[in-house]
Amino acid sequence: MKKIMLFEGDIETQGYFSRQLAAGFEKLGHAAFMYDLGKPYISTEKFFRFFERGNTVLVNFNFHGMSGEDYFLDENGRSMWDALDIPSYNIVVDHPMYYHHFLEKVPHNYHHVSIDRNHDKYMARFFPEIERMPFLPLAGTQLYPNKSNVPTVYRKYDVMMVGNYCAPKTFEKFITRIDDEYTAFYYGMIDDLLANPHRTVEEVAEAHLLRELGEVPEDELKKALAAMTFIDLYVRYTVRGEAVKRLADGGIKVHIFGDGWEAVPCKHPENLLLMNKLDSEGCLKKLCQTKISLNVMPWFKDGAHDRIFNSMLNGAVCLTDSSVYLDGILNDGTDCCIYSLASMDRLPEIAGALLSDPDRMQRIADAGYRTAKAGHTWAHRAEQIHKWIEKE
Repeated sequence: MKKIMLFEGDIETQGYFSRQLAAGFEKLGHAAFMYDLGKPYISTEKFFRFFERGNTVLVNFNFHGMSGEDYFLDENGRSMWDALDIPSYNIVVDHPMYYHHFLEKVPHNYHHVSIDRNHDKYMARFFPEIERMPFLPLAGTQLYPNKSNVPTVYRKYDVMMVGNYCAPKTFEKFITRIDDEYTAFYYGMIDDLLANPHRTVEEVAEAHLLRELGEVPEDELKKALAAMTFIDLYVRYTVRGEAVKRLADGGIKVHIFGDGWEAVPCKHPENLLLMNKLDSEGCLKKLCQTKISLNVMPWFKDGAHDRIFNSMLNGAVCLTDSSVYLDGILNDGTDCCIYSLASMDRLPEIAGALLSDPDRMQRIADAGYRTAKAGHTWAHRAEQIHKWIEKE
């Protein structure tokens, strides 16, 4: 069995994912070591006591450990992973367009893991030289695996949203930074995405570039996409804010755990119950007290988000928009409730119908729990990664 190094101490959610994977790896017989990025020198010393040449691998999220950190480079600027010949399996939880600068200098035994099948297609097209592993969706955590879930009728919160909000106008400085022609061009893409929310950012961006320029060399398109991450953020936060706004203005009270939500323009702000931001475990605790958990996908059109499986594993009804991947594993009205980004005006009706029918709500929550428990925990993802690394 391999020795597996993972990271914590930087992005809280990714550290939490890593700890869940570590527990899964240990159950499979691997030794797991959590490197604390907040204590690099102490952790490096501990790592070298853990390390076994030829039998150690790195499993990381979002380029942790390969983002130019000094303590992972030798005096010649070579990464520790290359110097020690450690294979790395990097799970990238955002669109790869955010990480071109890291993708251009990955370690020699690097394996890229995408959480959305469109992200994997993007990697195959623009970074064909990089080894890719099969698509691996995010997963969820059941907080109290040895306890029965509290019936939905006894739960404290009717509807809950976990996550932060950033007003889309925050990104206007990137949209308007050049001239009126570019501003109109970028807003044209945004309008297209919001009118056709099944399309990806790269798909719409390429279509608009080709329409404007007639032909775009592949290298130039690649550079252009890396410079358009603000488009992704703009549409992502627009629909996230709109979903919550529609519920509140439709008379549904929404408890929100996260930052920035006071900026949502809302006719009935009394229905937005703004709470404090929580860490991963705190969010799971609240999900255990929630009847309906709202999810708005971060523009993943062929993948999943951990909010979905966290909600289902902790006994809440997951109310989410869908994706090609989710359409294949979830059943609307049976183990979740699905709304369309193209008709978010129906959200209050959907949530209201659930809240008025506790028996139906419980049936969906129970079926959702079974679906997630059968194949969408971090232990399941650890099993898949285990199969990969044992071939090293």
